[in-house]
Amino acid sequence: MGRLDGKVAVITGGSSGIGAGIARGLAAEGCAVALAARRVEKLKEVEESITSKGGKAISVATDVTKRADVRALVKAAEDSLGPVDILVNCAGVMYFTLMKNLHEDEWERQVDINCKGVLNGVAAVLDGMVKRDAGHIINISSDAGRDVFPSLTVYSATKHFVWAISKGLRKELIGTKVKVTDIQPGDVATDLIMENTDKEAADALGVAIGQKVGTGLKRSQVLDVEDIASAVVYAVTAPAHVGIHELMIEPKDQE
Repeated sequence: MGRLDGKVAVITGGSSGIGAGIARGLAAEGCAVALAARRVEKLKEVEESITSKGGKAISVATDVTKRADVRALVKAAEDSLGPVDILVNCAGVMYFTLMKNLHEDEWERQVDINCKGVLNGVAAVLDGMVKRDAGHIINISSDAGRDVFPSLTVYSATKHFVWAISKGLRKELIGTKVKVTDIQPGDVATDLIMENTDKEAADALGVAIGQKVGTGLKRSQVLDVEDIASAVVYAVTAPAHVGIHELMIEPKDQE
């Protein structure tokens, strides 16, 4: 018996990286999962990796910047799996950009996905969770939501937004049984920086565009997606009276 048998989770950004890792981690505990992202073929690969092991999963093509898409995602999850118990807002992008280089399209994309995507996810599930007086919203933020890193000014701002939304929403839900958790990962081995275009910004941080986060680092300087998945499972399986409000998870030797 899994600790999440009978539960239903929606995971945005579920086609790869941290989102896919979280989906597999929740499914391993018996949770049915609805995977959401734009890349359908990648979603299907993650879905197959779960169902082939006896788990329950569906894939829903979703653009989190579109309110109607996210509402349709939640409806599809509820129609196929049941009421949503857990929402994991994991869809996100990160661009290294120096402000002076005016990569405005990349600024806007970070705001649209990292900020509006979270709001759209919350809006799609909150009413149902409040009416059922049950549920858990997990927002995947970043340690950049607690600090500001050079060349990541706009990204850091979007993650401060996620931190503020998480904290404010949690306080508004005091007195209910709906929980909110803000997960703040440090460096995780993912493809998050593959699409960066500001080479000057990347060079300033000593990062090579086109490589995975953590390439060339020591084992103690980079996390695996499974480390973040374990943190999410820890949060959603805590006793009812325990609120895991924030978790910052960094590699032991991250500078």
